[in-house]
Amino acid sequence: MASEIVRHLTPEEEELLRKREELATVRTTLAERELELADFRSQLAMFQGRYMRQVGALYAELDDWQARIAELRAKRDGSESARERAAQAREQARTTHEAAHGEASKAPDFQPSADLKALFREVAKRIHPDFAKDAEDRKRRTHAMAQANEAYGRGDAEALQRILDEYSDGSDSVPGEGIGAELIRIIRQIDKAKKRLAAIEQGLSELRQSEVALFWKDAEAARQQGRDLLAELAVTAREQISKAKKEHETLAQKGEEHGR
Repeated sequence: MASEIVRHLTPEEEELLRKREELATVRTTLAERELELADFRSQLAMFQGRYMRQVGALYAELDDWQARIAELRAKRDGSESARERAAQAREQARTTHEAAHGEASKAPDFQPSADLKALFREVAKRIHPDFAKDAEDRKRRTHAMAQANEAYGRGDAEALQRILDEYSDGSDSVPGEGIGAELIRIIRQIDKAKKRLAAIEQGLSELRQSEVALFWKDAEAARQQGRDLLAELAVTAREQISKAKKEHETLAQKGEEHGR
């Protein structure tokens, strides 16, 4: 009977195997959490975009009318304090207009599909900077990851696929320099990934307490009651604009009568 020679793994090889399995688990967990962070950011951006378009633009118009009113009063009053109030009102109108019509208002209103989420998850798992071989690789991955987050935020599946394809050539494999060297690299990668997980948790916690997130929470609570909070705010803003227009018209007429 022929005997079989069974090669037993050395303690170093066994440890390397365990760490590879742990790294695979951490990669998956990190990809899921990066997706959660990206998804939450995009949801907040979409809500902020809707707010700016539906309500913010109206408040920008209201501030413009308030500035016009302050300018008419300053012209009639002629005092330094009145001119200062008019200048402040105009600056407020300018700031509000820039906010209402800036980049935040251009956020696309979309719901990420399951396929888009799966694609982002795969990108994060494959190219995450915490799994880089060296400083140059980390720089490349960091740039690609930033692009991936931007692509996900605008629902661009093609861009995500292109990013993923660039890393499908094995460039993220760990070069062989012996078991000890590979074990050290994997341990460091696991440590960096765990630190990133902690950072994500902190980031999510801060985002959930942000003004936009709390406002979104209120809007969602209203929606559950069959109400549209943004539509309600828009109605209020339009009523205020109507009153401001009438006040401006009245002041303008008085100014004309005074000038005769």
